[in-house]
Amino acid sequence: MTQVTRADVYDVIYRHYPRGIHDFARIHVPPGEIFYDETEEHQRLVQAANRGRAEYSKWKALLDRLGQRFSMQNESMTLVAGHAVPAYAARVYRPKDLETLPRENIRPSLSFHVSLIGPYYGINDVGEGDGIVEAIAAEIKATYPGYQTIPPAIGNELVPDVEPNGASMGEATVYLCIFSKVWTWVVPPAVPAP
Repeated sequence: MTQVTRADVYDVIYRHYPRGIHDFARIHVPPGEIFYDETEEHQRLVQAANRGRAEYSKWKALLDRLGQRFSMQNESMTLVAGHAVPAYAARVYRPKDLETLPRENIRPSLSFHVSLIGPYYGINDVGEGDGIVEAIAAEIKATYPGYQTIPPAIGNELVPDVEPNGASMGEATVYLCIFSKVWTWVVPPAVPAP
């Protein structure tokens, strides 16, 4: 299998997100100007999301298998509801995550994603070293053969000229473009000040 390159990933991004066009509601776009939702790029994203909905049972079966071992939350309901999102997503709550009190402060320490716009998957983990990442990766590779991870050196790059998933122009990373804003929901815990 060939290694994922920056050029490959950016090609996928630019095929699904229009460059230099803000994602404003139609009412805020002057007549005669390009409207984000009408671009060829956005229509490709919509088509990818439609394929994702049609193939949702494959994702659901993967979650069911993993759900027998881990406490999980499916984050793909926006896709099922008809939104044009670029990936399936789920979060895993480790036992230590669930011990957090008060309950409203519970934060997952791992999320995983399978892209609908390119042959990529990602696991965003705070680095517990407990074997969960390997188990999830094995399930993803078995369910989506040929899918690869994006190296962090590429995935963490800012994409300067697109506005995906509610991010402002120039604030989205490659990971956010390929996997959605759910990628940003796993944040390592703050290190206490000395």
